Amino acid sequence: MNRKGLYFLIALALGGVGAVHAQDNSSSASAGFDDRWYIAPTVGGYYNDTDRNTNSRQVYYGLGVGKFIAPNTSIDLFIDRTKRDIDSKVGGGNWSSNNYGVTARYYFGAADAWRPYLLAGVMGSYHHSRFDKAWSPAAELGVGISKSITDSSDIRAEAGYRYDWDDKSQPEKNGYGDWFLGFSVVSRFGAPPSAPVEATPPPPPAPDCSKLDSDGDGVNDCDDKCPGTPAGTIVGPDGCPKQVVIDLRGVNFKFDRPKKGEKDIKKALAEPSTDSIAILDQAIDTLQRYPQVKVTVAGYTDSVGKDAYNQSLSERRAQIVFDYLTGHGVDASRLQGPIGHGKNDPIDSNDTDSGRARNRRTELQVQQ
Repeated sequence: MNRKGLYFLIALALGGVGAVHAQDNSSSASAGFDDRWYIAPTVGGYYNDTDRNTNSRQVYYGLGVGKFIAPNTSIDLFIDRTKRDIDSKVGGGNWSSNNYGVTARYYFGAADAWRPYLLAGVMGSYHHSRFDKAWSPAAELGVGISKSITDSSDIRAEAGYRYDWDDKSQPEKNGYGDWFLGFSVVSRFGAPPSAPVEATPPPPPAPDCSKLDSDGDGVNDCDDKCPGTPAGTIVGPDGCPKQVVIDLRGVNFKFDRPKKGEKDIKKALAEPSTDSIAILDQAIDTLQRYPQVKVTVAGYTDSVGKDAYNQSLSERRAQIVFDYLTGHGVDASRLQGPIGHGKNDPIDSNDTDSGRARNRRTELQVQQ
């Protein structure tokens, strides 16, 4: 093959790589490494087998087309050519060899560092001399080192041994083993692949809101419609602030009762006293369901009698209710008082018997 033929093959290889690149431009992003196609023009030299009867050293040049098929492995298709000068003792002239083959390289280390590698290749070798024109198989082994100089260019230098089973050029010889040294510039096509995007880990599962009470109000977060209520706030089943009312209306006292020293509340209550006791027991139940609630126990009278007497009577009424609550399980620390208000703050008219009866009362005033 003459030089024009070699140049034609180089142009054909470049055109083929360009066509493949147009179809394969997006593959690098998903491969996890730079698998773009590249070309690798090569120049080097042979230290020829003495059995060739040629000059001991000869230049060769070639072109490779390849790509990485794994992070540490590349495959090249290549052509190269050399022309050896035949010794004058065997007649002179020249002896050209055109090689067409494939080489695999296995690299060590990271892609952005100096990377030593091993190479192995097989090829067909076309020999042309004044004695013969023929094909023969050949193979090569070697070592090299590579370094990236840009994100699309590498340099590599390699040395190795190539054996050619040429038994035609010199019939008395069965083949030739040559040492070689080569230097290549690797140029990749297209834009560098994007860095792989790390998968975002799934968010941890949300905690079970039915087992959480973030604001400590006794209502789980699933049911709490008013999250973040201040500590100590009285809330309802929905977690929202609730006005606790303890209504003792209906707990009324007989006129001028309890007497001084009287301890039995039933004797002091208006008839039927069982109704009043039931209301007091409901109040105790409410206080037990809301242990954070504190109340003031206050007593009142009607307007009959002197102010000083009514003041003392209202205090006795507050005291007897206070004692009833503490005697049925309500801690005294939750009760303020007892306090008497005398005839003040009536809730009904003191001009009628029924009105005065309602004014003879006690109240549990919730401290919000």
